[in-house]
Amino acid sequence: MTIPESCQLILQASTLGKGGEIFVLDMGEPVRINYLAEQMIKLSGFKPNIDIGIEYIGLRPGEKMHEELFYDSELRVETKHSKILLAKHPLDNIESMNKKINDIINSIEQFDSEHFKNLMKEVVPLHEENSSNLISFNKKNVE
Repeated sequence: MTIPESCQLILQASTLGKGGEIFVLDMGEPVRINYLAEQMIKLSGFKPNIDIGIEYIGLRPGEKMHEELFYDSELRVETKHSKILLAKHPLDNIESMNKKINDIINSIEQFDSEHFKNLMKEVVPLHEENSSNLISFNKKNVE
């Protein structure tokens, strides 16, 4: 997708929005970065790996091999524009989100770590627990 194409889709998505929505643009088929690098070198008048080398350095912290456009818990909703989709979260209304937030606050006030963890998994379904970020609290922690 070219920059003008993406800008046009972003402007069109802004007219569809009412506030707080997450729009996903259909950017076409993925392009391998190796192919892109080779094409850029050729367009500059050079030969890949002869005039200009391509070095593979691996992933840096936080980088992904594949980008997920939607989470499993999200619904894909079509819009008026065929290349703009709406990612709709199951808790996508203010009343249900306020109830969840109040439930989370109550679980903290009651020092109920397990209930808190379960509620957080509902609100943030992709949150992964590991030994470095375990959530645990009790009255001793706050005294």
